[in-house]
This record gives sequence, structure tokens and C-alpha cells, in this order.
Amino acid sequence: MIGPTTSILASQRCAPAPALQRVIPFRELKPHCASCGMRDLCLPAGLGSDEMRQLDQIVSNHVHVKRRDSLFRSGDPFTSLYAIRLGTFKSLLLTQDGREQVMGYHMGGEIVGIDAIGNHHHAGDVIALEDSEVCVLPFAKLDQLAREVPSLHNNLLRFISRNVCHGHEMMLLLGSLRAEERLAVFLLDLADRYRTRGYSSHEFVLRMSREEIASYLGMKLETVSRLFSHLQAEGLLQVQGRTIKLLDSSGLGRLIGQRC
Repeated sequence: MIGPTTSILASQRCAPAPALQRVIPFRELKPHCASCGMRDLCLPAGLGSDEMRQLDQIVSNHVHVKRRDSLFRSGDPFTSLYAIRLGTFKSLLLTQDGREQVMGYHMGGEIVGIDAIGNHHHAGDVIALEDSEVCVLPFAKLDQLAREVPSLHNNLLRFISRNVCHGHEMMLLLGSLRAEERLAVFLLDLADRYRTRGYSSHEFVLRMSREEIASYLGMKLETVSRLFSHLQAEGLLQVQGRTIKLLDSSGLGRLIGQRC
């Protein structure tokens, strides 16, 4: 005689196993422009939903770049632009005497690789300052889409113009400002860039080392270290390792002639 417990066990053995649903690993989830926190600073800014979907379709890949690894190197053939989704990068050139000159500091929402559009080869290296991620934009497809979508074309021109203006600003920075003023401009610019990305503009981490900052600002390492100590002694900022806390942004502004 089969008891109730035996009948239940038998029915469980005979019942078909439920279909297993595949769990998609987080790393396989593809980011989209519409859901990206950097979209208002990047190429999708101001695009309609249909235009944004078209831009999404030409993004060929999302590349993770580990800290200290290069996104591209000097001399590499130009095929794509790279939109920074997460993290930070530095760009650098090799001088004639073999020294590395830091040319730029790049954050989320910015595009790198624009300088290679003209000669079809990258002039310098772009290296991750922390674990980062970029969206790869094949330029041939991007250029074609920009011809069809005027707002995207305007955004691309805006990034190219911004790249040119940055070069002019660096010439002014290195040619006419005192060392203390250069560092103040650098810190206030970082504060503003963090603010536009929704982060604190008063406390942030410097991803570049003191040596890299010195190269970027055209100063010696000892000068940068001395200036940080001086500005801290003046009560304008607080330094703890690479963490900077701006205690008096108005005071920093007055160093470079800003009216607050």
C-alpha cells in the first residue's frame, strides 16, 4: 500500500523540472546613451530619442581600461573616437629629449582622440589614471550619422572647438601666469568640472600625481609641492594625500584676478 508521503515523493520525481532562466552577468549588460549619466555632457546632449538610438547603434564596443593601461599610443592609426563613460585619463606627448609632457586631464563625458582626425594617426598616448570605461565610436560611421543628424553634427563640432580652445588656454596658462596662479586655475577648473558632473566641487581626489600635475602646468615637482603647502598654510585648501578640500574658493579666485 502506498502512503500519502510516498505518493507526494513519487509525483515530485515525475514532475518536469522548471526551465532555468539565464542570469545575465553585470559585465554583459550593455550601457545605452539614454541611461548614461554622462549623456548631457557627451555627444547625445540635446538629441531626441530616435537620434539617440541611432547613435547607440554605431557604438561598436564598451572597453574597460585598467589603471595605467593605455587606450591608444602615439602613432596608432586613427579609427575611432572614445567617449569616457567612467573614470579619468591623461594625455601625453613625448618631447624631443625623451621626456613625457602631460597635455590633458580627461573626465567622464569627454571625447578623446579628436586630435587625430586630421592626420589619421594619434600624436600622443592616452592612459587611464584609474580603472575606466569608454564607448568606442567608429569615426566613419559617426561622420556619416552626423551628416544625417544636424544636432549630432553640431555636438561633434562643439567638441572639436573645445579641443582647440583648450590648446589656446594652455598656451595662456603656461605663458602668462605665475606658478601660484597656474595651480589655482587648475584646482578651480577641476572643481567646476566635478560640479557639472554632480560631484562635490569642494572636496575631490586628484587622480594625477604631483609629478604629473607639475608636467601639465609646466613646473618642477618641488614647486608644486611647495605651492600646495603654501596654499594650505594660507587657509585656502586642505591637503590629505591626494584628497583636496577647497576651504576658500573665492580666495583662490582672487589669486587669478577673479571678482567674487
